[in-house]
Amino acid sequence: MTQETPLKVHVTGAYGLIGNLVYRHLSAQQDRYDVYGSGRRIANSDRISEEAIIPIPADHFTIADLSDAGAVSDALQGMDAVIHLGAVPDPGASFEDVLSSNVTGTYNVLEACRKAGINRLVYASSIMVSWGYAQYEEPYVSIREGRIEDLPDPIPPITISHLPRPTEPYSASKVWAEGFCRTYADAHGISTVCVRIGWVNKENAAAGPFSESIWCSHQDIVHIIELALKATASPVFEICYGVTDSTYRWVDLDHSRERLGYVSRG
Repeated sequence: MTQETPLKVHVTGAYGLIGNLVYRHLSAQQDRYDVYGSGRRIANSDRISEEAIIPIPADHFTIADLSDAGAVSDALQGMDAVIHLGAVPDPGASFEDVLSSNVTGTYNVLEACRKAGINRLVYASSIMVSWGYAQYEEPYVSIREGRIEDLPDPIPPITISHLPRPTEPYSASKVWAEGFCRTYADAHGISTVCVRIGWVNKENAAAGPFSESIWCSHQDIVHIIELALKATASPVFEICYGVTDSTYRWVDLDHSRERLGYVSRG
């Protein structure tokens, strides 16, 4: 069935690296999406090259710190769906910074969705919810340390059935947020896909076994985010890994293919 009017989609963190890639990708499809964005400031992240930034029209962008519930609520008014990418993305960030942006901020987004009747959400989780496996358990430690001669074939993948294994406040905040997204999906009918995103960098390249094992290309990140958005058209709660396939990949992509139709394009 053809969509009569474009889906009004709001991207939080729209001037971050992933946020701006997603904005570029979706806004190019004007017959399908009417894309809005928000962020703490009208400035690009240092994780994205200045020449690569796609400016968002003033009438489609709102200054909104995620810790400000009122600003978040105002920014999301009238939307059909939210892609929540805004966060402190630093594993070295303090607990206080993570609490403000990643925990309180995600709560504010979920509450704004509930109050506004927005029932479609894509949440940017992280491969780092499983980082402890690469820190403490074989064969994932061997991948991290580049000891490829020690690797089994095939590498047993970490799946969504494995317990989360965060290593610091940032990754722990992503575990909490996945749980709270589940709460709002069950209690308030917000159809949600949490994507455990791999390493996306402005160079759009990876070198070496471990970098390759966690990397997600620009092409793949916008692909899986759009697939996740499409999946929320029906009542759903899913958690899926989003990385580019590689020889040393150690997280599962079968579930992402089965539930979202995701196939890495490299």
